[in-house]
Amino acid sequence: MLSPAPEEPLLLAELKPGRPHQFDWKSSCETWSVAFSPDGSWFAWSQGHCIVKLIPWPLEEQFIPKGFEAKSRSSKNETKGRGSPKEKTLDCGQIVWGLAFSPWPSPPSKKLWARHHPQVPDVSCLILATGLNDGQIKIWEVQTGLLLLNLSGHQDVVRDLSFTPSGSLILVSASRDKTLRIWDLNKHGKQIQVLSGHLQWVYCCSISPDCSMLCSAAGEKSVFLWSMRSYTLIRKLEGHQSSVVSCDFSPDSALLVTASYDTNVIMWDPYTGERLRSLHHTQLNPPMDDSDVHISSLRSVCFSPEGLYLATVADDRLLRIWALELKTPIAYAPMTNGLCCTFFPHGGVIATGTRDGHVQFWTAPRVLSSLKHLCRKALRSFLTTYQVLALPIPKKMKEFLTYRTF
Repeated sequence: MLSPAPEEPLLLAELKPGRPHQFDWKSSCETWSVAFSPDGSWFAWSQGHCIVKLIPWPLEEQFIPKGFEAKSRSSKNETKGRGSPKEKTLDCGQIVWGLAFSPWPSPPSKKLWARHHPQVPDVSCLILATGLNDGQIKIWEVQTGLLLLNLSGHQDVVRDLSFTPSGSLILVSASRDKTLRIWDLNKHGKQIQVLSGHLQWVYCCSISPDCSMLCSAAGEKSVFLWSMRSYTLIRKLEGHQSSVVSCDFSPDSALLVTASYDTNVIMWDPYTGERLRSLHHTQLNPPMDDSDVHISSLRSVCFSPEGLYLATVADDRLLRIWALELKTPIAYAPMTNGLCCTFFPHGGVIATGTRDGHVQFWTAPRVLSSLKHLCRKALRSFLTTYQVLALPIPKKMKEFLTYRTF
């Protein structure tokens, strides 16, 4: 299924923010979030000091090797119509913690924005949501950089944001006020649900690609799984020994990964709650004493777009890449003060953000998925684990389709 072991990730480019004189540069400079638009045409970077940079992708040609260009549906329209898209600076007025792009395109948004913001061009509207330090969520139109909506409700930092992949413009927010909130941007940003139950700050939220489940991770050892249909708690996943800080679903919704300060990533079956495997982050050069016992604490985990790899960022100054079937990393890259990571939606690139306000782009494995994996991915996109187990097929085939062949 996998090609030979890939080379170590290469640093393609590093972007550093300018240094505004009006700020104390040593505070509030963290890049807490980075995100690619789903079509791969834009990159968003919270560069600290209340600023988000919206950067057209790909970067300038001298930085990105051939073969890594975005497969953007909008690129032809841009060149024909308004010329190449321009980099934009969004001043959010508060420290920015969370970022999320809407699915592309989002046709229902056209009427909404046109009705309330006639100055917005009549185009399919790509949206960026920003979660702020004061509990506000600001909604921006990417092509113009215009502020469209301001969502109020949270009482503390909005740490993470996630749109439903279906394009329905349902937005989930996770906050330090220990709640998650559901917003409908097609109804003027109406708050339609508050999910309570966490006892600590909520760090992360992730919606399954099939839009059936929501995972939330707080400063607790357990992870909550919610129904996106009824907005009720399905189950708690317990297995970590310390705070869980990051989570992500596989592209077919069949797997869930969670990352914790306990130095482990756990891979779960979200339908059954079964723990499938753990990926332990051991230090390459362990310390001689116990002074750095938490140096491998996890910060971020994400799936690759084809679902065969994971990337993790830890406090031991390493970006790791893992193959789905293996228990040890297949590649490492040195990075300092890493906070977050995400894959380019068409593969081949990983973006990471740091405490210094920098963003780095690394090469990632590019693989041609086997026919077996493509079939599994297609089937699991609409079949739950229980539905697979009920199929009249051989046991080994069921084990493969439910990722029990590790």
